[in-house]
Amino acid sequence: MSQPNPADVESIDAIIAAVYDGISGPAGKRRDWDRERSLYIPGARLIPTGKPGGIGEVEPQLLDIEGFIARVEPFFDKNGFYEKEIARRTEQFGQIAHVWSTYESRHDPGDPEPFSRGINSIQLFHDGKRWWIVSIYWQQALAQNPEPTLRREAPNIASGSREAGQPT
Repeated sequence: MSQPNPADVESIDAIIAAVYDGISGPAGKRRDWDRERSLYIPGARLIPTGKPGGIGEVEPQLLDIEGFIARVEPFFDKNGFYEKEIARRTEQFGQIAHVWSTYESRHDPGDPEPFSRGINSIQLFHDGKRWWIVSIYWQQALAQNPEPTLRREAPNIASGSREAGQPT
């Protein structure tokens, strides 16, 4: 298992920032996959939703970190990819946390408009020393749900809700 940068796993904010930073970069730039691996608890799942082969109904695709890397590397070889969080809702109880993270994706950070938007459902666990990603389940905006939004009302559990950029 890859050793994490302690700064990447010290808080919910830090691990979420590390996830977005780790997958972002210009076309052809190899991502730091050891850093990415270090964020995930053994057995973690990355679950994109989509239409297999571009046809049929939307369904989840269950991947481990190695399956995710194999899925995205060919795309990153040919395309710039910069993903940025634009809104967040976090709910935490004890050592577990759930983060709804709305994102925008661009081929270049200077692109005026994103080519994609969506939402990540991120489950986290704190083992007393650091935060771990247990799963990330996401869906891009589609015609039937074109604009992901986060509810901004008060949460119904103890630790609360917050917007992106507020400390955890």
